[in-house]
Amino acid sequence: MRVLIMGDLGGQIAAASKIAMSRGAQVSHVNTINETLNELRAGKGADLIMADVMLNIGDLITSLEAERISVPVVACGVGTDSQAAVRAIKAGAKEYVPLPPDAELIAAVLTAVTAESFDFIAQDENMLGVIRLAEQVAPSEASIMITGPSGTGKEIMARHIHAKSRRSDKNFVAVNCAAIPETLLESELFGHEKGAFTGAIARRIGKFEEANGGTLLLDEISEMDVNLQAKLLRVLQEREIDRIGSNKPVKIDVRIIATSNRKIEEEVSKGNFREDLYFRLNVMNLRMPPLSERPGDIPALAKFFVKKYAELNAVDDRPIDEEAMTMLKSHAWPGNVRELENAMHRSVLLATGNTIDLNAIMLQDGIVSTHGLQASNPAESSEHMVGRTVADVERQLIINTLDHCLGNRTHAATILGISIRTLRNKLKLYNDQGMAVPPAGEDRPTA
Repeated sequence: MRVLIMGDLGGQIAAASKIAMSRGAQVSHVNTINETLNELRAGKGADLIMADVMLNIGDLITSLEAERISVPVVACGVGTDSQAAVRAIKAGAKEYVPLPPDAELIAAVLTAVTAESFDFIAQDENMLGVIRLAEQVAPSEASIMITGPSGTGKEIMARHIHAKSRRSDKNFVAVNCAAIPETLLESELFGHEKGAFTGAIARRIGKFEEANGGTLLLDEISEMDVNLQAKLLRVLQEREIDRIGSNKPVKIDVRIIATSNRKIEEEVSKGNFREDLYFRLNVMNLRMPPLSERPGDIPALAKFFVKKYAELNAVDDRPIDEEAMTMLKSHAWPGNVRELENAMHRSVLLATGNTIDLNAIMLQDGIVSTHGLQASNPAESSEHMVGRTVADVERQLIINTLDHCLGNRTHAATILGISIRTLRNKLKLYNDQGMAVPPAGEDRPTA
């Protein structure tokens, strides 16, 4: 974990740094917003920014967003200036930490904001077999393609491979190719020089250079534009990149891991993905099984998520009763581990007794499970749709699915059976028409 501390923090920098380092963080320090931006533009990277609340947190977050730098910000302050804390949170800070620092509070913030442990929770032999294969090839330099449906833990597998590799002491850098517009992805990967294009206000080091010596994850690479695929292939062949606006190649040493929730062979046959790039990336293929193929993991995962969200919401960690567990094991889980996580989060909030029972398991929007069956009547649902346009029904389905996924676009697209790009286009249309769209939830990795 890389922590960047920004500001004076009333002389409490040393104490905060010491606590963060004791929790395994690599800590660096800057004084101003410009210094912070320069550090990140230079490719030094950070997983968390701890910023002095007396600085302009709003300007910092606006600047990060303008340059598409995604780093969570935690505001810190000496004393009890509640108004400053409120302003920081409203400006976009994830949390406020009072100083002098409390060791347990700092530890909790580092854990919560930087998203979790990346350890696998696996007991099913289907999953254990994939893990064994991954650990066997991890020490090599081979490129690896990880495939499987969304929500199965492809990014966690990539991080696991990095941790078991000879590059484990170097950076692991992830790029979500589906989340970045095509016009900006080239800059994100290869970087740019000042003035290379409108908005390029300073030199920016790309993800390849940031990952130099370590591992670069190209997440959902099947969403990458074919023209950019050609440039990526050249980079992999020549082991060098060209920043946009520069004519001086930069040598790079990066181990590539790519993921996709699509069948790449089919994308190649359709002309959507270059065959030569596929062969370059697919030296080793790891297929992540859907949750329906690893039922032995469901009890352990369910208990893990209940404990996690009980702690997060400061409620009792209730056991899951036998009837509810039977239902969980029999459900198909089309959204995989991520869907199970969301269901268990809801169950923690809905449980009223000493255990988590069937009444607390909500599998669909507003529908509580009844002995493993959805409490809905298909005939009534069909009658309800009569008289409505196809576009209206489609819109309602998309919005309801997004609500069900707590705003997670990637998960919703998987359940709907459409690409993330198609989903975003639909949501933009709804926004343009003045319709309410659920806010985006985190597309973070899940075990």
